[in-house]
Amino acid sequence: MQLGADHVQVRVPATSANLGPGFDALGLALALHDDLDVRALASDEVVVEVEGEGAGEVPDDETHLVVRALHAALDLAGAPRTGLHLRCVNRIPHGRGLGSSAAAVVAGVAAARALVADPSVLDDDTVLGLASAIEGHPDNAAPAVLGGATVAWGSGDRGARAARLDVHPDLRATVLVPSSRLATSRARGVLPERVPHADAAFNAGRAALLVEALTRRPDLLLDATDDRLHQAYRADVMPSSFELVQALRSHGLAATVSGAGPTVLVLSAAADLDRVERAVDELVGGSADWVVRRPDVDTRGVVARRH
Repeated sequence: MQLGADHVQVRVPATSANLGPGFDALGLALALHDDLDVRALASDEVVVEVEGEGAGEVPDDETHLVVRALHAALDLAGAPRTGLHLRCVNRIPHGRGLGSSAAAVVAGVAAARALVADPSVLDDDTVLGLASAIEGHPDNAAPAVLGGATVAWGSGDRGARAARLDVHPDLRATVLVPSSRLATSRARGVLPERVPHADAAFNAGRAALLVEALTRRPDLLLDATDDRLHQAYRADVMPSSFELVQALRSHGLAATVSGAGPTVLVLSAAADLDRVERAVDELVGGSADWVVRRPDVDTRGVVARRH
C-alpha cells in the first residue's frame, strides 16, 4: 500500500462516556474539537507543534499519541511510515473526562486513513477496533469515530464494535469543567471488583432507558441517567464533582460525571436550558474552579480531508 496524499487535516470531537449508567458502553460526541494538520515528510524527522490544551506538556516527537496511532494505522494498512510534521490546535481539556486521549488516537488513525492510497482498508470498523485497542476501551473511541451517541461493546475475535444512535434534536449538553485533573487510572482504581446484583440489575434497566431518553424521550433523562455502578465509588477521588452532581440532580436535572471525571455533564431538553442555567449559576456561578460550556452534540464524528 502506497500513500495517496502527503497533507491532511483532521477535526475530532470531544466525547463523554458512561452518561451515568452506561459504564464502559455508552458515549456521546460533543462539538468541542481538536484540529490537526498532518504533513508527510521525505525525511524520517517527526516534528510536533501543539497549541492550546497540552502545550508544553505532551511529547513533541514520535512518542506523541497522535503519531503513535498514525504509525500503527499505517502499519496495519501495509503503508510505509514517513517523517511527519504535526500541528495540533487542541481545545479538548486534558485529564478531565472528555475523551482527550481517545480523540488523539482516533485523529491519528483517521489521518492515516486519509494519507493512504486506498482509504477503504481503514474503514470505520477497523478505525474503531484499532483505536479501542490503543485506548483500552471503546466507549470514548466510538462516538469520536461515528458521532452522535453510541453503544459500544466487545465481540470476541471481532474486537470492539459500536452502534450509532441518532440523538433527539432537542437534546442539549452542558459541561462543567473543573480546574483540577484526574487520571483515568486513579478513577478506575477505586472501583470494586464485585457489585451487588441489585445494583447491576438497576443499571441494566437504566442504561436501556437511557437509549430511549437520548433518541426519543428527553423527558426521561433524569431517571435514565441514574447510576449505582461507579460514581458513588469515585466520590472520594472527586468530591467536588460528586457533590455537584448530587446538587444538580436534586434540582431535577440529569447530571452525571463525564467519563472518569472530574467534569460534570448535564443532559437536558432544549426547553429546559434556562432551568439548567439557573441551577448552574446558583451552584457554581462566579467560581474560578469551574468553566461552563454548552457544546452542541457532534453528529459527524472525526473528519479527515486531503489537501
